[in-house]
Amino acid sequence: SYLPRAASLAAKLLDQYKSRLSEVALVPSSGGAFEVTLGDQVVYSKLQTGVFPSEGNVIQAIGEKI
Repeated sequence: SYLPRAASLAAKLLDQYKSRLSEVALVPSSGGAFEVTLGDQVVYSKLQTGVFPSEGNVIQAIGEKI
């Protein structure tokens, strides 16, 4: 289950960008999906890469887009 890692990433995103993000939502899925989006824009897709992202990479990618 990716839930602990997803929750950790969500907490770090809120901590880092709390004044610039209106929400962070965790949406359960199946089939090994782990998608990070900002609005309608996909920031990271485990379905495309086949690997779970590092938290640092996702935090940096979000920061570059907000």
